[in-house]
Amino acid sequence: MGDADAKKSEAANGEEIPMDGSIQGFESLHRLLEASLKPEIFKEVSRLLIGLNCGRPLERIALPESVGTLSSSHDFDIQAFQFHAEKEVMRQPQIVRVGLIQNSIALLTTAPFPDQKKAILQKLKPMIDAAGMSGVNILCLQEAWMMPFAFCTREKRWCEFAETVDGESTLFLQDLARKYNMVIVSPILERDINHGETIWNTAVIIGNQGNIIGKHRKNHIPRVGDFNESTYYMEGNTGHPVFETAYGKIAVNICYGRHHPLNWLAFGLNGAEIVFNPSATVGELSEPMWPIEARNAAIANSFFVGSINRVGTEVFPNPFTSGDGKPQHADFGHFYGSSHFSAPDASCTPSLSHYRDGLLISDMDLNLCRQIKDKWGFRMTARYELYAETLSQYLKPDFTPQVIVDPLLKK
Repeated sequence: MGDADAKKSEAANGEEIPMDGSIQGFESLHRLLEASLKPEIFKEVSRLLIGLNCGRPLERIALPESVGTLSSSHDFDIQAFQFHAEKEVMRQPQIVRVGLIQNSIALLTTAPFPDQKKAILQKLKPMIDAAGMSGVNILCLQEAWMMPFAFCTREKRWCEFAETVDGESTLFLQDLARKYNMVIVSPILERDINHGETIWNTAVIIGNQGNIIGKHRKNHIPRVGDFNESTYYMEGNTGHPVFETAYGKIAVNICYGRHHPLNWLAFGLNGAEIVFNPSATVGELSEPMWPIEARNAAIANSFFVGSINRVGTEVFPNPFTSGDGKPQHADFGHFYGSSHFSAPDASCTPSLSHYRDGLLISDMDLNLCRQIKDKWGFRMTARYELYAETLSQYLKPDFTPQVIVDPLLKK
């Protein structure tokens, strides 16, 4: 991480710009563009890159000094922004403070498994404390946060990290949820002891009083190169649940589900106001998609999206192959972080770093969800009956695509 964090580019004016995808790098580039371009051109470039929230740029949130001290002493970034909604006559603002945590693993994958688990709990504790001290109402952690993302290896020994929904990580987070009156979304590798010890990729939703509200199991399982995760778990069986919490209606679209528009749609149809996308994905595979898919989902479904990706390169003891003709290797590639929030009005926050652990915080007025529905009418103008008919026909073995052939092509 040290070499990567040191990547910089020197602008013509002598300012060093961090080339790590961080918010600091974004803001340095922002200043450079502002100085280099005509004001009207700069304003237009900024509008297209990150959008405008209710017609104006996002505002920063001032956090307590103690939070900054905590982030410095434990070496993680912390950034905070605010999404507004228009003032309404009949409704008060529904402002909720939401947090995302991205992080690298705490020990090498060769360390004993109990030590790895203990170390990641110790590493995450200050970051969760920082969220709680900042007044975060809902916090989401990254996919399989309690372990290395070992699913590329296809070695069954990593199943030892699987735990029950009320297991070690949940007990750890329940205390913090109660302490900070905070809802916590905890994506884990679940061991379902009631169904033959089946393994699932699961998000546990812990209420602000420390109770378990429910769980959701990952709907879509990748079979793409190293990400052949069906060695460990299969498609989930929990549908598209939306969890009504003390602070709003939330859902969890785990990782690969972000590539499936109908998955996002179903959470929206069930009333989600915020959908989290805890992920683990590497640059070579998906980075061009990363800033597009969640933002598009927020627009199309009139909800907020919190996108989280882990950080770092995780090297495993035994090399593995991907079935793609490439030589055997011992790592996935670089998990590029870049966690961010997207809003239904097409605005988004800058992303966290490509290389550094971080906590991203956002205030969001949930009134914006209905306001955008009223403005664009996507839900009202959708033709669900047509989509349902097409899907019902598609599922039949004798399905024939609706293609009208030019009769002159046959002459």
